[in-house]
Amino acid sequence: MRILANLLVGLVALSHVGFLVLEMFFWDHPVGRRIFGMTPEVSAASAKLAANQGLYNGFLAAGLVWALWTDRRELKIFFLGCVIVAGIFGGLTAKTSILFTQGLPAAVALVTVMAASRR
Repeated sequence: MRILANLLVGLVALSHVGFLVLEMFFWDHPVGRRIFGMTPEVSAASAKLAANQGLYNGFLAAGLVWALWTDRRELKIFFLGCVIVAGIFGGLTAKTSILFTQGLPAAVALVTVMAASRR
């Protein structure tokens, strides 16, 4: 169970590295515009905000990697909780799919981390 929990935490971290790359480097690019359904004007006007958002996703990924590296349960719980809150907020304020692409995987990982640490 512990291996599964760590794999899920790793997948959440990897997804946030992916979000970082998309938001920081491909937002104002045909790939980013297609993924996020934007016009060139919208992507150009919001590129700096997206880069900032991408940086925050990078911090979440770094925290999850740190938690895995040190194998500290409390860090896993904290950073997965941060991802869940961000997913809920994004789902309510930006796009509902964020709840499922960001919040749900983190929630599954959190439940697995909690179950793996029960003795």
